[in-house]
Amino acid sequence: MITSPSARARRLPLPRLDWGLAAAVTALSLISVVLVWAATRPRLIAAGEDPQQYLKRQIVNVLAGLVIMLVVALVDLSTLRVWSLPAYALTCVSLLLVLTPLGQTVNGAQSWLGIGPVQAQPSEFAKLTLVLALATLLGDQPDGEHRPGGVHLLLALGVTAVPFGLVMLQPDLGTAMILTAIVLGMLVIAGVRWRWIAVLVLSGAAAAALAWWLGLLRPHQVQRLLAFADPAADPQGAGYNATQALNTVGSGGLLGTGLFRGDQTGGRFVPEQHTDFIFTVAGEELGFAGAALILVLLWFVIWRALRTASRAALPFGTLAAAGIVCWFAAQTFVNVGMVVRLAPIAGVPLPFVSYGGSSAVACLAAVGVLMSIQRKDLHHL
Repeated sequence: MITSPSARARRLPLPRLDWGLAAAVTALSLISVVLVWAATRPRLIAAGEDPQQYLKRQIVNVLAGLVIMLVVALVDLSTLRVWSLPAYALTCVSLLLVLTPLGQTVNGAQSWLGIGPVQAQPSEFAKLTLVLALATLLGDQPDGEHRPGGVHLLLALGVTAVPFGLVMLQPDLGTAMILTAIVLGMLVIAGVRWRWIAVLVLSGAAAAALAWWLGLLRPHQVQRLLAFADPAADPQGAGYNATQALNTVGSGGLLGTGLFRGDQTGGRFVPEQHTDFIFTVAGEELGFAGAALILVLLWFVIWRALRTASRAALPFGTLAAAGIVCWFAAQTFVNVGMVVRLAPIAGVPLPFVSYGGSSAVACLAAVGVLMSIQRKDLHHL
């Protein structure tokens, strides 16, 4: 008897995965390993340390993230939905622990949780668990209802307020911006009335203006916003990072200076070049061609996520995929934008590319969620 391709796919779990999406994130992860090595090698050599220290760590981060991506991809979507709220609660507890003596301060923000040799940044996982929690709440509508009512909207805002408030207490303005983009995007996709969206946006703008007027922002946050408005006003102070980042990303020309041959990168003119400013390494050492390749791969990932959202059979799948789109798109725009002066310096990693285990695992786990949604859809063919 002849078996159709779709019938064979139902029996075999692996062929149902989106291997094009998997290839794109794997390529980005491999680029990440190379760029992290290029960014950290000169500093480690100058300090007399192992020049492959960060390279080895990032390889472990990427391998762990890819394994978790495959595990999540093979988990049934209904199981992910059941565990979405417990995972969200666990993340909120972790964010609370960050504010205790277990938390560690890096670059002015107490956003790391350290237990022995293990370090993690719960705010990175908060992005994914918030997406899943909101997809569960907003996708669970009573029969006959096609858009969230007032009760569901209030519940969604309450669910968002907990991690948002804890992140702001760290303070981590960059992550707070990404969480805001996630919730607004998911509310729009869920069908919340536009007048409510407008009220939320205006309320947020009023709260931001009030925080500025009352002096609630930290000094370094104010300096970053002022530097974004006019980096040349203080090129050796608040505007230094923005000025050096733009100079570095533009110094590679079309094909770049070559790996480990960048004068700006080797001279360590840009701080945090292996994390928040890793796109500058691509611009200098891989040139416009290499930087464009990264953006094309990121665009492909976002496009596949959009495609998943549009084809999802269940509201939970549509909302979860849409939330991941908002997350990846907003974070890519902010990270690349702060390098080319289209956004203020906010300290957010470039998805799949910046150094860091928490960021790599969270992003790759989100791709696993996308693959799980796609597998669910095949059962409805």
